[in-house]
Amino acid sequence: MLFASGGFQVKLYDIEQQQIRNALENIRKEMKLLEQAGALKGSLSAEEQLSLISGCPNIQEAVEGAMHIQECVPEDLELKKKIFAQLDSIVDDRVILSSSTSCLMPSKLFAGLVHVKQCIVAHPVNPPYYIPLVELVPHPETAPATVDRTHALMKKIGQCPMRVQKEVAGFVLNRLQYAIISEAWRLVEEGIVSPSDLDLVMSEGLGMRYAFIGPLETMHLNAEGMLSYCDRYSEGMKHVLKTFGPIPEFSRATAEKVNQDMCMKVPDDPEHLAARRQWRDECLMRLAKLKSQVQPQ
Repeated sequence: MLFASGGFQVKLYDIEQQQIRNALENIRKEMKLLEQAGALKGSLSAEEQLSLISGCPNIQEAVEGAMHIQECVPEDLELKKKIFAQLDSIVDDRVILSSSTSCLMPSKLFAGLVHVKQCIVAHPVNPPYYIPLVELVPHPETAPATVDRTHALMKKIGQCPMRVQKEVAGFVLNRLQYAIISEAWRLVEEGIVSPSDLDLVMSEGLGMRYAFIGPLETMHLNAEGMLSYCDRYSEGMKHVLKTFGPIPEFSRATAEKVNQDMCMKVPDDPEHLAARRQWRDECLMRLAKLKSQVQPQ
């Protein structure tokens, strides 16, 4: 949907033809709803964008003439390596081979490929239609031009690409997310806060601030600049950080306690979860609209 919103022709391929049919049907419904809500991205109508998207019965046909290939198979290293080995044997020297992986290292993912200079991780954030960040993570042998071209393409389709200078487990977004999850879990496990109140700290506190500025700019603004913040708060931060415990085991007992709290808010049956996700996406859509109106250019 995002690539089509930028006016690009998109071909979908999957080993299961029903997956392609389901995707095309879901895309049509989504685009029509977005158009009605005035939230469709790009300058083309829903019908014009839909005309750019088609399914392909075989991978060779799907990639023929492509400038960019975005792999979105499940997070399984061997499966992804198999796909890229297959692509490596049929693509030309110009197309970009991009993976949506959220944490697999490019050095393992693209190891031994002839077209390794054209390979990059372009990790979108779920749901990508409403959350624009894309993490660009190169293989050590990825050509700088591959990074630049992918960055430019993501900008053109309205996403917000950022460059990870060198690969690291979990990249950047998940390293930050896991740090928050880890401490959140400890605070609940140790009986310091209830799961629902823990989530309030983010949704009604940190999350509101971080929706517009990141933790480093927050530090900068919460004192007379970054140097002032470090002078004022570094000792206190170090004192608190030393009290952090080891990596949680994410034990079944705590998981059941957290699940019980979560299910009071959102029962974990498919219908309630789907409805809550739809509500979340509508909130993100409105937030994205607000950010586009107030963000400094």
